[in-house]
Amino acid sequence: MSHEVPLAPEPLSHQVWRGATLRCPKCGKSPLFRAYLKPVETCASCGEAFGHIRADDGPAWLTILVVGHIVVWLVLVLEPQLVWPDWAPMVVWPGLALALVLALLPSAKGIFIALIWRSKGPGSEREA
Repeated sequence: MSHEVPLAPEPLSHQVWRGATLRCPKCGKSPLFRAYLKPVETCASCGEAFGHIRADDGPAWLTILVVGHIVVWLVLVLEPQLVWPDWAPMVVWPGLALALVLALLPSAKGIFIALIWRSKGPGSEREA
């Protein structure tokens, strides 16, 4: 009689990191998105379903939280030291904020998809 030891569940941090790097949270092999913010229906490697998971406003909230802290810190530190024409800060700071939002939003959505998937939540407004 063989006594198999059950495998310990994989750490949440590994699955969240895979989501943040836009990979499947389960296997980490295939892309999590088929377009900028469109998740794949199922993972091409392991077959795990992600199409039903809706992250809603969570990724936007996380992205704005992170970007706001970065940009406001830079403004407070750099603005007193820089001598710019009046129009420059009105172009640079919003432009930086927009670039950071566009760069970080897919990772934030990947994190939320990984968390919803890990919690085994239905991922949608419908009952499981």
